[in-house]
This record gives sequence, structure tokens and C-alpha cells, in this order.
Amino acid sequence: MPPAPQELIVRPLAGPQELGLFRQLTYVLDHELADDLESGRRLPGWMWVALRGDRVVARLAWWGRAGGPPLLLDFFDLDDTLPEPERGEVGLRLLETATAAVVPAGTERPEYGRFVPPDWREDAAVREVVEARMRVMERSGARLLVERLRLEWRAGTPVPADGGRLRFRPVEGREDLLALMTPVMEGTLDAHGQADLASGLSAREAAEKHYDEELAGYTTPREWWRVAELPDGEPVGFVIPARNAYNPIIAYIGVLPARRGHGYIDDILAEGTRVLAAQDGVERIRAATDLGNVPMARSFARLGYVNFERSFDMVWD
Repeated sequence: MPPAPQELIVRPLAGPQELGLFRQLTYVLDHELADDLESGRRLPGWMWVALRGDRVVARLAWWGRAGGPPLLLDFFDLDDTLPEPERGEVGLRLLETATAAVVPAGTERPEYGRFVPPDWREDAAVREVVEARMRVMERSGARLLVERLRLEWRAGTPVPADGGRLRFRPVEGREDLLALMTPVMEGTLDAHGQADLASGLSAREAAEKHYDEELAGYTTPREWWRVAELPDGEPVGFVIPARNAYNPIIAYIGVLPARRGHGYIDDILAEGTRVLAAQDGVERIRAATDLGNVPMARSFARLGYVNFERSFDMVWD
């Protein structure tokens, strides 16, 4: 008769000294954990483990900006040697216990984001690992919002020279950019933007939310931000090159609805890429776009960006 399993203990980390314990399970972002803890983007109280004795059988962690609340649940790992339904039950208990302790009652739960290989559906073992985590999230009430392509430009990849079809100027302030973001939001193919509009926000309110919650937080020079115009000064679109805590990124890019269909997105993306590639020591530029945003994905491919990963965003309504 096999021995009874050890009691399951669910708890947060006692401090940074338990990072080795947390790393018993693995994920592609493990290398960022120590720096995140030191910088305050993660707190030990946001990093939870489910233990049987000294063995970690599940773990999760939230991420946020230093001094702020948790913004994203980005670690959720299960011991895939556990059989079902035990694996799912362990994961669900960890998720529900940690969430009750970390996320204040009555507040919106941070979305769950997961990076997966670009061909994850084609490998049965990888697919099962991905879907096991999604099943736990669905049991907790989450739903899939979007699958995204994660893209990367690598140093040495040619960047087209400015062809002169458009002229570029720096963004002149919050209102200058919001005046362009608002019409772009009206016809957006971005799932997060569509969700904001479906929630009842106007296009202007959705643009303000995106600006204030994401764009305003970048500390890299605003002089990098570009508005694209026709030679007569009529606006065409914009691009927001920036750097987050980890990489240079194309944070946001858009073409006004009236100017779509003329290939301007390639010119605008090339300008944003040139701005970042010209900075010292840039080895790669990261970007992402929704799987369903085919025109944007094709533009990234034409500029030499490689799809190196995919990601899932899941939300609780």
C-alpha cells in the first residue's frame, strides 16, 4: 500500500532567502526574480508555494511596479509529475488561498499572463502543460482574453532607411498623443482595447486609461515618441519606442483609421525601430501583437522581427 501523501502547506515566501525554494520549479522568467525582488517589482508576500514536505508542488507570483499594487499574475507553475486530478486540485488551492491573501476583497483581480513556445500546440507534452494551467484558471472563474505573438528584432537585422513618404516629429505632450490614440482605439484590433470599449468606456476614456496605466510609466525619454505626418502636416499615426525594466520595446503603435491600407504601418514601425536601434548597447527590441491582428503581425515580419514566443492573457470578469 503506497504511503499517504504528506500534508499540503500553502504559504508565501518568508523572504528573499527562500528564492532557491521558489526555483524548485522552473519558468522562462526565473532569471528576473532576484532583480525584481531587489527593485521592489516583486515582494516575498506576493510569491507563494504549495509544499509537501520540502518539495514544491506548485508556485505562483505577482508582479507590479515598485511601491504599487500587484498588477499581473505572471508565475503559475505546477509539478507536472503529479497525476490528475491531484495536480489541478493543488493548483486551485494555491491560487485561491494566495489570491485571498494578496488581492484585496472587492478589487479587480490582476490578469494572468503566461509565455509559451511559439509551436506549443504541435508538441503534445508542451500542450498538456499549458492547458493544465489554463484549466485551473478556468476553474477559478478566469477566461482567455487573447493569445499574442511575442516578437524580437535582433541587432544586425537591417532596418530600412527613412523613405521620405512620412515626416516624423516628437510627441508634444499627453494631449497631442491622446488626440491620435482616440480614433485609433475606435477601430482597434487589440483585445485589451476592445475589452475596454465593451466595458462601456468611450474611445477617449479607453485611450486615457492606456496612457495613464502604461505609457506614462515609462522613464525613457519622451523625445523618442514619434508622430507620423504626411508632408502637408496631416497626421497618419504614431509609435512609442521605450524601454521597460527588461528590454527596449515598441510599446504602442497605431495608424489612424482614415490612413489605413497604404502601408504606412511599415514606415512607422521602421522609425520606432531606428530610434531604439540607435541607442547604445541595444542587442534586441521586443514587441507583441495579438494573434488576430494579422496586418500588424505581417508588418513586424517584413521588418525582420522574429516570433520567438507566444503569450496568453486570462482575465476574471
